[in-house]
Parts: sequence; C-alpha cells; structure tokens
Amino acid sequence: MLPKAEAAYFAIADISGYTNFLAAVELDHAQDIIADFMDAVVKGLRPPFRLAKFEGDAAFVYTTAETIDGSLLQDAIEGAYFKFRRRLRDVRQASTCECKACVAMGDLDFKFVIHHGEMVKQKMGGREELAGRDVILVHRLLKNTVGEKVGGRAYALYSDAAIRAMGVDPVAQGLVPHQETIDIIGDVTLWVRDLEAAWQQHDAQTSTEVTRADACAVLEFDIAAPRQVVWEFLTVPGQWRKWWDADDIVEHSGKGRRGVGTRNHCAHGKHTNVEETLDWRPHDYFTVGITLPIPGAPRIVMTRAVLDGPDGTTHLELRIAKPKPKDKAFVDGAAGKFAERMTQAVAGLRSMLEGQQPALAVEEPALTQSGGRFLTEPLKSGAQG
Repeated sequence: MLPKAEAAYFAIADISGYTNFLAAVELDHAQDIIADFMDAVVKGLRPPFRLAKFEGDAAFVYTTAETIDGSLLQDAIEGAYFKFRRRLRDVRQASTCECKACVAMGDLDFKFVIHHGEMVKQKMGGREELAGRDVILVHRLLKNTVGEKVGGRAYALYSDAAIRAMGVDPVAQGLVPHQETIDIIGDVTLWVRDLEAAWQQHDAQTSTEVTRADACAVLEFDIAAPRQVVWEFLTVPGQWRKWWDADDIVEHSGKGRRGVGTRNHCAHGKHTNVEETLDWRPHDYFTVGITLPIPGAPRIVMTRAVLDGPDGTTHLELRIAKPKPKDKAFVDGAAGKFAERMTQAVAGLRSMLEGQQPALAVEEPALTQSGGRFLTEPLKSGAQG
C-alpha cells in the first residue's frame, strides 16, 4: 500500500556559525553548548511542531495540523529563538570557564526556514522519514542569500506557500519580500523576518506583568496538558470560545498579529467586555486591561501566566492587580464573580484537553542531552577534548 500524501508545515532550525565554532574550539564544551542551545530551541517549537530528526547542525520539525493559527505559528518560531537568546545570555553570565568554546559561544546564532506543502511518511531502517518535493524544497532553502539582505545570521524565512496557508498579510506584518532560484524547482517567493531586530524589540519592551505580590487575588489551576496547548486555548479566539462562556469573541489585532495593543471584544448577551493586551510574552504570560460595560467601572488589570507543572502539566495563574483604594470594593466583588465563572470554565477546559493529546504513532528522536560541563568543569584555554 502506497503511503498517503499529507499536508504539513515544515520548519528547520539551523545553527549559524556551527562549522567555524567546532573547528576552532574544545570539543567537550562545544558539544555540550550546542546540545544545550538546540534543546532550548526544539522545546520552544513543540507544539505545534514535532521533531522529525536532527541533521547535524539543524533540527527538522513539522506539523500535520489541518488548521493552524498564523499568529500562533509565528510566535512559536520567534519564541523558540527568544528562548535561545535568553539561554545564551544566562549561560554567558553563569559560566566562568575561559576555554575557547565558552568564549566563542556568542558567535553562534539560529536561522529558521518555514514552508507548507505535501509529504509522505516512509519507514526506512525502522525509522519514520519524510519525503516529497516540499521536503526537498525546505532543505534547499537553507542555502540562500537572505543574510545579505538582513545583514545578519538570525532570521525566519517563510515560503509564500506557508504565508498563504497561514492566511496572514506579510506586508502588514512587516515581513520583507525575497526571491530565490532553486535548481530543478525554479523561482520561489519568500518572506523574511529579521530575528535579531525582533529580539532587540522584544528584549526592550517594558514588562507589565502583575506578579503575585502585586495581586489582590490569584486564581490557580493545574491542567494536564502542555503549556503551548493551554496558551493556544487562552489566546486564540476560536479555541477560547470552546470553553469560555462568551457568546462571541471578536479579535482586533491591527496587523493581524496578536500582541500588545490587540483588543478582544467578548460578548455576553447584550453586553460586551473589552480586553486590551498590555504585555505579550508567549508562551509565558500576557497582561490585559479589562473594561466592563458598567458606567464608572474601573479598568481591571490581570496577568494570565502559564507555568511549567510536574510531568508535562501546566500551572495556570490568573493574577488580578491591586486596585486603587476607591475601587477596592468593586474589584473585590467582580473578582469573586469572575472566580466562580473561571473555576467552572476551567473544569470544561480540563475535560477538553486532559487525555486528549494524540498519541504519536512513531516516537520522536531523543534530544541530545547536554552534560552542562561548560558550567561545572572549567577547561584551560587550548585544552582539546
């Protein structure tokens, strides 16, 4: 029986500077550093993506989800890159090793290529392999001239097929058009996001997080589902409506990309609550200002945080900011009613998500584990592993 063709999104996370790095440094620490950074990026991509295989200095991932929210997919790509940048910063601050590998780790970076098309799954040597023209294309796109356009090595390169499948407006979202000619395949239209610029903008954003210390009330729930899945059901209107008791949720995000400034209109009968996003940190937390349809009601500020729980579960915290003294009685009353509604709604969300994650027909390749030797076992510069 011939394998059946499936539509899929493909992505490759490729380490920039890998060859020069390995050629010039101590292998013991170099291998640990590479494994550590790749682990952060791959975990940041899952879900919606799952790992197909490692390819030397790259990770090839894909998803066969029939529909995927374009904003969510871009957040997954950029969020994975931001995790790498935060990890790089943390490691450089924590490591006291002065070997060549530890000194040069800042020369490493990541680029991503994303495409949408068809594939077939084949069993080769007891493992699942993806095959097809579009699988070839996404790999060929790694060799490109994008670096000359963005002036750096950190970028996300989307094929026009991926952009159309996501249903986003690339020009409105600030993506830069690009063209490549691939042998055998021909001209390919592409769109580029400069990830270095995206990181600088993200890192410079002022945090508007309501912490536990800043909150007048904290609602907490544990959900046996991955963080990214819970995030999707909290933020994508079509998923949000499946468990929240709103009659309709209409999103206004300007450029078609969810983030700071996005406004959600949540209709409840004749009344509509308006939530404006004040801070957006996928897949960690987002903060909203809530305007209720009550004359003179104060705006209520709330952070919704998704945190890692044990064994792949998610700990959800809803933190309501302390109001001004004159508004305390109103906010306390609103918070009490909201807690009742949310407790009931999360019960429905749990029943929807828990135990409903599809079992993988084929195990994903294991991530290469870093021994963390670059943090615990300093090497003398020049020593070879």
